[in-house]
Amino acid sequence: MTQSTQEALLTTDKLVNDVLATIDREREREIVSRRFGLFDRRETLEQIGEMLGITRERVRQLEKSVVTRLRQSAEQGKLPHIADFQTRVLELLHASGEVARVSELAAKLSDQPNREEQARVAFLSQLSPELAVVSEDDNFFYSVGVMSLHDEKALKTQVAQLIETIKQIGEPKTIEQISKAGGIDNAERARALASTSKQLATLNGRWGLVKWPMVNPKNIRDKIYVILKEHGKHMHFNEIAEAIKGSDFKRKDVTTQAIHNELIKDKRFVLIGRGIYALKEWGYEKGTVADIITDVLKQANEPLHRDEIVKRVLKSRFVKETTILLNLQGKPQFKRVAKATYALAE
Repeated sequence: MTQSTQEALLTTDKLVNDVLATIDREREREIVSRRFGLFDRRETLEQIGEMLGITRERVRQLEKSVVTRLRQSAEQGKLPHIADFQTRVLELLHASGEVARVSELAAKLSDQPNREEQARVAFLSQLSPELAVVSEDDNFFYSVGVMSLHDEKALKTQVAQLIETIKQIGEPKTIEQISKAGGIDNAERARALASTSKQLATLNGRWGLVKWPMVNPKNIRDKIYVILKEHGKHMHFNEIAEAIKGSDFKRKDVTTQAIHNELIKDKRFVLIGRGIYALKEWGYEKGTVADIITDVLKQANEPLHRDEIVKRVLKSRFVKETTILLNLQGKPQFKRVAKATYALAE
């Protein structure tokens, strides 16, 4: 870590204490400290109200009043060190698309970006007049942007437009492709905006809706689907297991047996050879080799030479030619009608 970052780390905690020291009433200091989780876990309005013997609504009013007063002091240059903090954060934002999640900023300002450090960064950013803060909710991560480019409302509007573009595309794409489709000149800005949304996810360089398995696999089956889709062709279940272990998935400690079990259960996957699976969406159908031969002869609606049958079956099954020939010769549903030529039995 550089010396300037070390200084930033050393002053962040001190900065928060210096800001709190400007609040005259101890009760108000307690409310701000506990509501933001500056030194311990973040507390609810009810928890703080019960501790202080006041209503949750009174806690909310006091919190809003204190934060407004602190921000006004910062705008007038009367709040200690805020200008220095603001300058540091602006430098980081300008280097990363003009907006970033609080967790990312804390990671760049500290060697130990724990929950309290993130809370301090969020609190100090909210007091900085040149920073726009997006509070965390069901749709957004706690994020900070450059106020001169977009306030909180504008940030949310731009993210909504980005989400709509991705919905219209209908499948995961690179951020460059999404930016072009959405008419956004700066791909890095688009990436930064996308990272603030809880409705979007990214995997293997592509972005999409968080509900899409290709960018946000939630279970083993989804991960198998992603691996096969990325590979583009059939794989043995052992290969799939190894690919998952070497992937960028958050959780990838799975057993080969678990992989095999999920492949058997999920209708998205089709067994096309001994231990070899492919995606149903590629045109494969479930069934034995005999079932596939039957389909081939039905579609042909005429007898076929065994070489032609083998050729057509191998398009949908990864098996040995001898396996196909043994089925032709040994199954009662097929009959030889000429030399090396077969048809369906009555």
